[in-house]
Amino acid sequence: MNRNGLHREICKSLITGCIDHSAKSLAEYQPKLLLNSKESKVLSNIIMELKKCDEFFFSVAFVTNSGVASLIETLKELEKKEVQGKIIVSEYQYFTEPRALERLIGLKNLDIRIISQEQHLHSKGYILRKDKTISLIIGSSNLTADALCKNQEWNLKVTTSSKGSLIVDTFEEFDRLYKCATPVTPEWLNTYKEIYKKQRKIERKVVYEFEEESITTIRPIIPNRMQSSALESLKLLRSEGHKKALLISATGTGKTYLSTFDVKLVDPKKFLFVVHRENIARTAMKSFKRIFGNSKKMGVLTGSEKDLEAEYIFSTIQTLSKPDILKKFATTHFDYIVIDEVHRSGAKSYKTILEYFTPKFLLGLTATPERTDGFDIFNAFDYNIAYEIRLNMALEEDMLSPFHYYGVTDISIDGKLVDDYTEFNNLVSNERVERIIENSKFYGCDRGRIKGLIFCSRVEEAKELSKKLNLKGYRTIALSGENNEQEREECIKRLESDNREDYLNYILTVDIFNEGVDIPSVNQIIMLRPTKSAIVFVQQLGRGLRKAENKDFLTVIDFIGNYTNNYMVPIALYGDRSYNKDTLRKLISTGSNLIPGTSTVNFDQISKQRIYKAIDTARVNNYKELKEDYSLLKYKLGRIPSMMDFVEHGSRDPTIYVKKYGSLYAFIDKEEHIGDLSPLQIRRLSFFAKEVCDGKRLEDVLLLKLLLEKGHVSLNEFKRILKEDYRIESNSIASAINYLNCEFHLQSDCKKYGSIKYVELSDKEILSKTKALDDLLASSTFRSHLLDTINFGIYRFKYSFDPKHFFNGFSLYQKYSRKDVCRILNWPKDEHGTIFGYKIKANTCPIFVTYSKREDIGASIKYQDYFLSNNTFHWMTRNKKTVKSPDVSRIQKHQETGLRILLFVKKSDAESDDFYYISDLTPYEYNQTTITNNSGAELPIVNINYKINTPVADNIYNYLIGE
Repeated sequence: MNRNGLHREICKSLITGCIDHSAKSLAEYQPKLLLNSKESKVLSNIIMELKKCDEFFFSVAFVTNSGVASLIETLKELEKKEVQGKIIVSEYQYFTEPRALERLIGLKNLDIRIISQEQHLHSKGYILRKDKTISLIIGSSNLTADALCKNQEWNLKVTTSSKGSLIVDTFEEFDRLYKCATPVTPEWLNTYKEIYKKQRKIERKVVYEFEEESITTIRPIIPNRMQSSALESLKLLRSEGHKKALLISATGTGKTYLSTFDVKLVDPKKFLFVVHRENIARTAMKSFKRIFGNSKKMGVLTGSEKDLEAEYIFSTIQTLSKPDILKKFATTHFDYIVIDEVHRSGAKSYKTILEYFTPKFLLGLTATPERTDGFDIFNAFDYNIAYEIRLNMALEEDMLSPFHYYGVTDISIDGKLVDDYTEFNNLVSNERVERIIENSKFYGCDRGRIKGLIFCSRVEEAKELSKKLNLKGYRTIALSGENNEQEREECIKRLESDNREDYLNYILTVDIFNEGVDIPSVNQIIMLRPTKSAIVFVQQLGRGLRKAENKDFLTVIDFIGNYTNNYMVPIALYGDRSYNKDTLRKLISTGSNLIPGTSTVNFDQISKQRIYKAIDTARVNNYKELKEDYSLLKYKLGRIPSMMDFVEHGSRDPTIYVKKYGSLYAFIDKEEHIGDLSPLQIRRLSFFAKEVCDGKRLEDVLLLKLLLEKGHVSLNEFKRILKEDYRIESNSIASAINYLNCEFHLQSDCKKYGSIKYVELSDKEILSKTKALDDLLASSTFRSHLLDTINFGIYRFKYSFDPKHFFNGFSLYQKYSRKDVCRILNWPKDEHGTIFGYKIKANTCPIFVTYSKREDIGASIKYQDYFLSNNTFHWMTRNKKTVKSPDVSRIQKHQETGLRILLFVKKSDAESDDFYYISDLTPYEYNQTTITNNSGAELPIVNINYKINTPVADNIYNYLIGE
């Protein structure tokens, strides 16, 4: 954009931001208030600007290690690109952390300076220059994780030209501060560290004196908000006569304390707490003693100690399940029993306990009720789920330590990344050891020394890597199933200790620490294995999420190779279990925006592309996995699940079942052999599930719902409902009737589903069911499954619908096939097979672009279609076209005719047949040129540049162009 054009756009944007919010202008230049919310963070806006900038300047009073950890991956990318940055910080109140400064001066592209304590610098400003424009973010956010991600901050982002007085004045002030600031050097930093330590000692002394005097009297251990809700739920279940309940709670969220609070409320005379390890039994007893004091006689029942007379017994399953021990208790001896890690209860020893005792109340605790061995844990607890506290909920409630996750590229061997088949020698090569050490040092930990866990893919790898790390001066040990509990406990003590001479930096293991191990002080986790399971990933991540004194955050370094299951990473990190590929891509592209609190998610470019590739190639419709998810939900509900059950319980996207089997009913019938519907009825249901209730257009599915509920509806009433209830002014009702009556569909579809009319429109403009539909609805099974399918279709449409991003039938950045587009544009017939990149029909011209084209396509159709920016697009017509060709002429005359031009883009053919709706387009430049075919002949073609009417959002833009 030239200078005059830039000035015009900035002026327009100022009118939108300061005078009239409805005035149209480019969003990237509009003044914007930056806040931390559930869907956006100040951090994400700063990262977005950093990734685009040519240079940057920060002036912030306070910088913490957690703030640097939030930005370090982006700053590392900028270092590679040689983008220079100047950062001014302050000594004010000695709040800025030495470790943060140490990490910043380690980056070659940064010039870090500090203002002395006496000058009281308290600014919070971020200046980012891109070509001729400057973005200024100024407000209340310091460079701390809380300020960038969680606190209620107000920051104003303004974009100006480099000549504007606002930015000129800002740079003058920045330069003044810069000249009087002291360069941060290693020598200066050593002095500052001493001052900082003294200041912290003074602060700790004040806090300690306060705690000594008052904390024990004013801060007893009480339930947090989520625990209180869980306790209410348990109380309600008991009041309704239930004797069993299941509590699902993420690792580190205080399951034991929650059970303690409930036991305190119930006050049983005899109580039993069952665990699978002795150390956990003793830890649980300590927790109970902190709440109960000496009011109850407590004891343990283990291999080494057997207190059978205690009122409250904490027992290992191994000891309790022995016949000679079990028979010492009457079946009704305990009034209240808690089973910890109850997902293990399918095992024989647990079944023995559950079948023997009949307590007045039984509570099961687990972080992972999902099992694949066929055991129905939910049935064992009468389907009573008292409460669920999943990982993201716990992070949102600040129950866990925040984490900074870094997906980094594993080593390449002979040009190939580590993958599922890499030989053992390469997994433990010196090069890989160096890469582990390099990343461990770079990403570091919160404070003090690293206390880390390294998860490997096999025991031999853990042992060999431990040896090689020890040769490099590290203190590590490999643990496996060969090590007994005492050996493991001793190693954990060595890892956590700050004063033992035989302390450890790392414990390397495969899976023995996946659950049932408490190591609160762990501050770094390194993952050197493929993510085979989202459950295991969360279990291993959970080892470091427990809060601890002097622990600010957990660092997670995940070495990402060319693994088949890389698509599991976003499922695990974001807690999305839908297996919807577009949702997974969106999660990766949004970075930290959808991660609660101050936690962040970062990938280097290669890792990100590897995950995208894994998502593209993932077989999310694998029968075994579909059956597992179906069975799990069925177990959880105690009945056959509906499509909406899958949605409401955050399970797999039910459209995956529809795409593979035609309808969810068809899959259920295959599993349960219901046989209620005939093959013909199943085909009809498939038509509604696949073709009508896909969430792409509302009119079809809503009309169907109204007809099921009322039998008939007037045309005017239907329009009113669309407008008042759904905020849609529709011109697609006639098209919807045409679609429901199978007049739109190809002959092959009509043959598959049956060429049946389902809707009638009378002369009096009354819409009603046809006899064919009434006949189908005579079956209660058909009716209930159709209604569920309809409800899902409406839900799916509403889920992606936003009036601000909805343009005449299409929602920005939602996916549509060519067939969908023909339908939504109200074309009378499905012509998706003859579109060939674009087609003009019914005064509309949809354009379909595959952004990364295959190498093997013909030269004459390897069109150069690409974004010039997020608001302009370069496009080629089909070959053998000139500016005088009829279709090109119609595009040129778009203003006269009102021709609607729409752009749909997909990244590659790996994304199946669906394209993102990007925006409507306005052509502004035409250029006659040529393209060469495979024979070397030059064919005429027209280049057209378009203005993208709604500039493309950064996350989708960067995804499509591969950044």
